[in-house]
Amino acid sequence: MTDDSTTRGSDHDTPDSPRIETRVEGATGWLIVHNPARRNAVTLEMWRALPGALAALAATPGLRCVVLRGAGDATFVAGADISEFATLRKDARSAQAYEATNVAAFDALRDCPLPTVAMVRGFCLGGGLGLAAACDLRIADETAHFGIPAARLGIAYPPSAIADIVRLVGPSRAKLMFFTAQRLDAAQARDAGLVDTLVAPGDLETATHELAATVALGAPLTIAAAKAGIDAVAGAMSPEDRKACERLADACFDSADFAEGRSAFLEKRTPRFTGR
Repeated sequence: MTDDSTTRGSDHDTPDSPRIETRVEGATGWLIVHNPARRNAVTLEMWRALPGALAALAATPGLRCVVLRGAGDATFVAGADISEFATLRKDARSAQAYEATNVAAFDALRDCPLPTVAMVRGFCLGGGLGLAAACDLRIADETAHFGIPAARLGIAYPPSAIADIVRLVGPSRAKLMFFTAQRLDAAQARDAGLVDTLVAPGDLETATHELAATVALGAPLTIAAAKAGIDAVAGAMSPEDRKACERLADACFDSADFAEGRSAFLEKRTPRFTGR
């Protein structure tokens, strides 16, 4: 059964109003950046709305995966809405407040307890690339283009957003992207490490549904432990991080899902995991 819901910035929104939408389909939650008139550019209110919308999805019983996408069938996210910069990001003081909303959105995706997948077609630029990089996985079609135009706009990116990109492509490639503002096509992005799975344009929707469904079949506690462990190893693992990862791993081995996984393997059937 599908449960559709929408998160909007105002009670007076029109169908084309910029907003963050959410939708639930079975075990998959959809987080949708909706601003097609501006290639799904993210307004300040949309940045503010994203963490709450994602938290609501993550709290939905039975949800196993969240997919981030742009509205429509043309583009992912072309970046932040630059038309707002003259008033909302005009100097260091206002930029600090604006970037706090960026960081909160990136943090929400990075720290989401559920696996997150960015479904990318068309433009994935600037803040859009930041959102995709904060997800666990990225699937794209051959129309996708990736880039960071900061050097052509005279702006700076929050260190945490830069760190996400560095983790994916390495420091040298990240510098090349930031210094030159060059765009990568889909194949170049895959080779650089920005894209995990690349498909033909007509296959993106189906491939994303299949990926989310495959993730949903896994044992939730195992996936949570793997996500925490991989993220800790990819960063600087503190003693607290190691202990937290060990606790999550211990929870897997003490769980009913572990017993169910063993039984299903021996009985050659599909396991029925509950997250307990």
